[in-house]
Amino acid sequence: MNRLLILFLMASLALGCGDGKKPKDMADNQEVAVESQNEEKVAFPIYDFEGLEPLLHKEDDQTYIINFWATWCKPCLEELPHFERIREEQKENKVKVILVSLDMPHMWKSRLEPYVKNKKIQSEVVILDDPKQNEWIPKVDEEWGGGIPATLIYNKEKRQFFEKGFTYEELNEALNKFTK
Repeated sequence: MNRLLILFLMASLALGCGDGKKPKDMADNQEVAVESQNEEKVAFPIYDFEGLEPLLHKEDDQTYIINFWATWCKPCLEELPHFERIREEQKENKVKVILVSLDMPHMWKSRLEPYVKNKKIQSEVVILDDPKQNEWIPKVDEEWGGGIPATLIYNKEKRQFFEKGFTYEELNEALNKFTK
């Protein structure tokens, strides 16, 4: 009897689950788009890593500070005012701050948007929604273990990655190596 029950359960699972593959005519990004249609409209651009990657490799006359953070990360929240201060102080020096949120989709409307609004964040905020962390983390920096806060500072001449939180002084000092 037990064998029959186990056989029935296995057959039901096999028939009910399919092979787990998407149709051949469906691209990888279509699957993400379908999932995103169920979400409420979010105030920030949502990228998979392929969409975000061009922001990490611009070769213009600006210096970019790309900060990876989340609203659930206390050290991230502690350093965000420093990025805002640098953005304000350095905007005439062609420094652009981009805050890449790693918040989970269910947090975008309930935590991310209110946080940005309440703190009056003026830096560009984008969302990275790509579950393939093991693939994209080393593309940001080969040495990155995936912890946040993490920051990439770069311009067309050099780039440096930091897997740590910053004080204002530390951030300003790191940025000076790119702007002086």
